[in-house]
Amino acid sequence: MSKSTAAGRAFATYALSIGAIELLPNGRKLKSGRVSPYFFNSGLFNTGQAIASLGAGYAGVIMEADPEVGLGPEVLYGPAYKGISLVVATSMVLSGEHSSYQDLGWAFNRKEPKDHGEGGLIVGTPLASKRVLILDDVTTNGDSKREAIKIIVAEGGIPVGCVVAFDRQERGDDLSDPRSAMKILQAEIGIPMLAAATLEDLIQVLEEGADFPGASETLPLIIAYRDQYGA
Repeated sequence: MSKSTAAGRAFATYALSIGAIELLPNGRKLKSGRVSPYFFNSGLFNTGQAIASLGAGYAGVIMEADPEVGLGPEVLYGPAYKGISLVVATSMVLSGEHSSYQDLGWAFNRKEPKDHGEGGLIVGTPLASKRVLILDDVTTNGDSKREAIKIIVAEGGIPVGCVVAFDRQERGDDLSDPRSAMKILQAEIGIPMLAAATLEDLIQVLEEGADFPGASETLPLIIAYRDQYGA
């Protein structure tokens, strides 16, 4: 399991402050069937300040990882619908932070191709022959990433990576496989998978005494959940 980072802890702290990370002493059932003592909801980044902070979280990951893994993105792609605000906010932050990103494009897909006006499936920067970085909110079974790659390739683009807001750092359905769902998906689709914050960031924030409702009773439950399902 990867180590906590200062940037990840800052992002997790902000997400806790606006309720985007919910602490659930009584648990909540996930799609996987597991009962989790916490839940990440990117839909609660629903104000100008919040979405700017979310964009800054993604931008920080991209700027840190770009020299290391050679992302070299020319377009940020957000799967509709949640990915739309992600690519807009992140491209705005990046264009203001670094000169090399001033011409960074953004794009998203329509749910159905448009057969009038400008037509087509893609809104924003054309993807053809461009290095395309996918931004999504979370990873569950990876279907949205597979679909995004399919669309990018069909449009002539080159998928170079994917960034999500939060990595739960837990194993997939096969608990005998020690890899996280993110690592399994990375191996399958062949591009780097990155995250603005992780479960380890959340745990460290809570261990450092962050004063959020339910923190003291939920922290041991989160640690027990990590011990059972963590990768």
